[in-house]
Amino acid sequence: MRVSIVIPTLNEASCLGRTLRHLSLLEPSAREVLVVDAGSEDETVTIAHAAGVRVLQSSRGRAVQMNLGAETATGEIVCFVHADTLVPDDLVRVIEATLTDPAIVCGGFISVMTGPLQTRWGVSLHNFLKTYYAPLLFKPHLFVRGLRLLFGDQVIFCRRADFWAVGGFDAVPILEEGNLCLKLVKRGRICQVNRIVLSSDRRVARWGSLKATAIYLYIGFLWGFGVSETYLRRFYEDIR
Repeated sequence: MRVSIVIPTLNEASCLGRTLRHLSLLEPSAREVLVVDAGSEDETVTIAHAAGVRVLQSSRGRAVQMNLGAETATGEIVCFVHADTLVPDDLVRVIEATLTDPAIVCGGFISVMTGPLQTRWGVSLHNFLKTYYAPLLFKPHLFVRGLRLLFGDQVIFCRRADFWAVGGFDAVPILEEGNLCLKLVKRGRICQVNRIVLSSDRRVARWGSLKATAIYLYIGFLWGFGVSETYLRRFYEDIR
């Protein structure tokens, strides 16, 4: 199975170079890395070109960007990586091994949130646990069928055929990954792989751990009760 990696970007010059360097060390390598840019005004596109990866131009909206990447991808598997997330060098092998099980339709990693001087163990633990407790609380009938709620910093991957069979990402301003999980579970189990990826703590560094956790809980519970993503977006500011 061939893995295509899709990275949505918007003004990610501060972190994209490091992410692409990690991806260049994958063994085995990915079939391709696609950077889908939404009009960056910094050096994001220049950095991507210098790394030798293909750059696609897109309208704004992470869901729109990732759908374009998945549409362009030529691999049988599509993997979505945030520009501020570092992956292990055996990423492709782990993804392929996970999806050799036909009962698994989608997977993601355990995200550990780190910064220049610290690791956010508390926030990372909560993010790990919500993969399980959120579907158990709000969709218990789907939890027993294999629903796990994965989010963008967990490096989500799935077969491209399954991705398009459910219509890809919904064009919503936030929580598009959670919506995708709700659709994909109808086709099989969702798995959180027992391996880690490292995600930037820039949002937590700006908000503080307590405020960040409170916002995550607030957004998550309202979404679980059916509040629209458009309303919830106002609580989740862009931070670069």
